[in-house]
Amino acid sequence: MTVTKNNVRFNARGIKLAGILYLPGKANEKESNPAIVCVHPGSSCKDQTAGLYAEKLAELGYVTIVFDASYQGESEGEPRYIEEPAARVEDIRCAVDYLTTLAYVDKNRIGVLGVCAGGGYAVNAAMTERRIKAVGTVVGANIGRLNRESDPIKALEAIGQQRTAEARGAESMITNWIPKNQATLEQAGITDIDIIEAVDYYTTPRGQSPNSPNKLNFTSMGSVIGFDAFHLVEELLTQPLQIIIGSVQGAFGSYKDGHELYNRNKDLLVVEGASHYDLYDQPEPVQIAVEKLATFYNEYL
Repeated sequence: MTVTKNNVRFNARGIKLAGILYLPGKANEKESNPAIVCVHPGSSCKDQTAGLYAEKLAELGYVTIVFDASYQGESEGEPRYIEEPAARVEDIRCAVDYLTTLAYVDKNRIGVLGVCAGGGYAVNAAMTERRIKAVGTVVGANIGRLNRESDPIKALEAIGQQRTAEARGAESMITNWIPKNQATLEQAGITDIDIIEAVDYYTTPRGQSPNSPNKLNFTSMGSVIGFDAFHLVEELLTQPLQIIIGSVQGAFGSYKDGHELYNRNKDLLVVEGASHYDLYDQPEPVQIAVEKLATFYNEYL
């Protein structure tokens, strides 16, 4: 199906978010269409894996939207490069707001799909956003859990010291999400598959984008450490949920988070032989994921 790609901007708490709206066929000439909000991973942007899934789902007949998170990419917001879970969740709600203003979108047939940390944010948003009728995650990860695994108290102490320094006039501390390049990775002696493949995806022509500069405002990690994407999921997540993960496990823990979420709620697909980043852009595992998502959203949207 032919897909039209439109750059859009929409409101989120007084700032403008930059997004891409994908329209399948002649969707804008119809009275109602199902729609899906696609949410990118931490450190990522609308032009990478979430955009890939948005386009493929649009080819199957869904109106889809993907956007840069607040304070990141081409979206507005100061300070830059912060990862703020509350804002990330609110971004999703605001994307739903925007979709409801489009005459050709059925406001009762809106779903969400999140990749990696975006999957955790998608689940969290759906718990309190009843306009979301179906939730999909691809290698969904609980970003708070991930950042609590290596001495969170020490990290929080350092964050507090940095905030004091900045309050007294120091410049913001901008660090990196992952090693800057292959050489830095090798120098650090890192052998975990998720980090190795993250460097390959984000820092090479495979997936790099100017809207994903591998920059992180260090002090924002205090909010991340205290965030639990799945808190209250047993009580509040009643929408249908499709979880997709790869069988190859790495440090980011999407395999573990996927099973934890499955044990608490809904359906799980394990793509055998696929790693976390295979499900970002590699044709065969992505196609398996898209086919499963198509079946899921066709049933519930």
